[in-house]
Amino acid sequence: MNNVELDGLLNDEVIIVIGAGTMGHGIAGQAARCGATVRIFDANAESLTRGEAQINSIYQKAIVKNKMSELEVSESLSRITYIAPTHPEALTRSCVDATIVIEAAPERLELKQSIFKEVEAVVSKHTLLASNTSSLSIDKIAMVLDHPERFIGMHFFNPVAVMPLLEIVRGSLTSEAVIDRTRAIGEALLKTPIVVKDAPGFATSRLGIALGNEAMRIFEEGVASAEDIDRAMVLGYRHPIGPLALTDLVGLDVRLAISEYLYSELGTDTFKPPQVLKDKVASGQLGKKSGSGFYEY
Repeated sequence: MNNVELDGLLNDEVIIVIGAGTMGHGIAGQAARCGATVRIFDANAESLTRGEAQINSIYQKAIVKNKMSELEVSESLSRITYIAPTHPEALTRSCVDATIVIEAAPERLELKQSIFKEVEAVVSKHTLLASNTSSLSIDKIAMVLDHPERFIGMHFFNPVAVMPLLEIVRGSLTSEAVIDRTRAIGEALLKTPIVVKDAPGFATSRLGIALGNEAMRIFEEGVASAEDIDRAMVLGYRHPIGPLALTDLVGLDVRLAISEYLYSELGTDTFKPPQVLKDKVASGQLGKKSGSGFYEY
């Protein structure tokens, strides 16, 4: 977060974030920080509670770093409503007056299609529908929609409060007006947007998985330790974090799912999941969130 006046940048927006996990609560917290009215929904009440705690933690860290004042935190928190799955129509009821819906649910095509089909039936024709998917096809998700021209990818990066990039993914039917609007929203969220077309892995996931998988193969071949592989990229190529540490941060299960998807779509060995990744996921070593991955936490 930047130490600038942000309140009001998104004053007229009612943003619904679907999913309170790592990306969802990050997006919701940033949107509220920038002035939007935010509602965050999760089908799992425990996940919603954890998401609320994480948003509070992010804001408290921002106070310590002089990025937010106590008043800004209070005002930002007042703009967030947490929608629990207490009623079968809890999600759709919360979306009725939404101007933007951003889905940050798990990377399963059928799940995302189901969510957007349900949401599209109740929102205004002017509501922007966006998915935070990091790899799934925007066109395939949009197949179930009556108005795919207003559907787009908004791929944020973790942690949302810190990472400046927003990868905007245009579907084959996404309108130019929606692309322009999404770019403006991204800038209002203090992100630097790039626009890419819908292709397996887009630009960022395709590059990131290629590097991560090769780092894992180097590790399993015993060429170097995880620490030294990461140091090579941080010190030699000026990456802010090494590929194995990044895998731990993102989640090994998430990386495995994306790698399997890209391998099925592109068919090149670059994206074939390394055995060490499959073994660690099978044993519950999912990275930082489980306490161990390529590192111990």
